[in-house]
Amino acid sequence: MQRSLQNIARIGESFAAEHLKAQGYKILTQNYRYKRGEIDLIAQQEKRIVFVEVKTRRGIKYGLPQHAVTTQKQRQISKIALAYLQSKDLLDTPCRFDVIAIYLSPQLELVKLVQIESAFDYVR
Repeated sequence: MQRSLQNIARIGESFAAEHLKAQGYKILTQNYRYKRGEIDLIAQQEKRIVFVEVKTRRGIKYGLPQHAVTTQKQRQISKIALAYLQSKDLLDTPCRFDVIAIYLSPQLELVKLVQIESAFDYVR
């Protein structure tokens, strides 16, 4: 079961990355890991760094994908983003936090993609 969920997440991240590229973003890294967490996609849009959390669902039985980005998850992403910016000496670079909600069919085909720009601010 866990492997299946990881596979669905990776499929969603691939759709999200392709969407961002089509919108003119440059993908800097995927699955950036720091300590116990991960940021799905880190992209650049002009001079702005965009940290993207991708949530993928095959239905809405458990709620909308974007609702899974809780305050706790936002806090974790914020900490990882800060570590990334520090490691790249980019602390003065403008950034934002987006959420991309991916809806898949039972056959794992893309049904809908919703990008929520500036979905949340830095959370301490």
